[in-house]
Amino acid sequence: PGADDPFPMPETTPVKESAGQNQYDAYAIENGLPLVSFRPQYIYGPKSNKYDYIDYYFDRLVRDLPIPVPGDGTQKVSLTNSEDVASLLATVVDNEEAAIEQRFFNCGSDQLVSYDDVAYICAAAAGVEKDKVMIEHYDANLFGKANFPFRLTNFYVSPDMAKDKLNWSGSSNTLEENMKWYWEGYQARGGAEKKIDFMKDAEVVVVSKSSYLTGSVYDKYDDFKIDVSNVKALKIDFMKD
Repeated sequence: PGADDPFPMPETTPVKESAGQNQYDAYAIENGLPLVSFRPQYIYGPKSNKYDYIDYYFDRLVRDLPIPVPGDGTQKVSLTNSEDVASLLATVVDNEEAAIEQRFFNCGSDQLVSYDDVAYICAAAAGVEKDKVMIEHYDANLFGKANFPFRLTNFYVSPDMAKDKLNWSGSSNTLEENMKWYWEGYQARGGAEKKIDFMKDAEVVVVSKSSYLTGSVYDKYDDFKIDVSNVKALKIDFMKD
């Protein structure tokens, strides 16, 4: 989406022309295939194949590290349980003609949370008190995405078309309700023990605010360390005329 595009994003939001999915859709339509294309947003839950979105927060919470978040953290996002995605896809079976006529459907929850909200929801599930959560808001113009798993701006869709055309009942899951079992799954996957590169985090949180890194909270997680214990001040004598 561009800077002037509306949120929540409707089905008419421009799609990158070079994207593989977009090219396939165009090919199917050109050849008269009964195409129905769903556009899912940030999925988590059973059978999903990506954990990065929510793990990003837990990876830092369990290690008592700051959570870098671009901007002021109020950007809105929709995280959708895979079960809700499945229920939406299944609606086509009973509404085939309407689905083909519309062709494109947003596939996501209309239950929105902010980037900061996700941090606090994860913290609650992990037993971390809210005042112990260290969110580090940073300037995305300087550091870009860094390791952040979401876009820098708002990114959420409206599933109203699926509700109207396919009689989808909407999401039956909420992030708050689901976070307990997600946290249990994170622990079972060894999330607290996995090796993670925090150098980009250190750049955002520490290096940007100090002349050099020494005694950082990231030291024990980084393989590359600089020993500055014997560094001495450089004395320069300027010759006088």
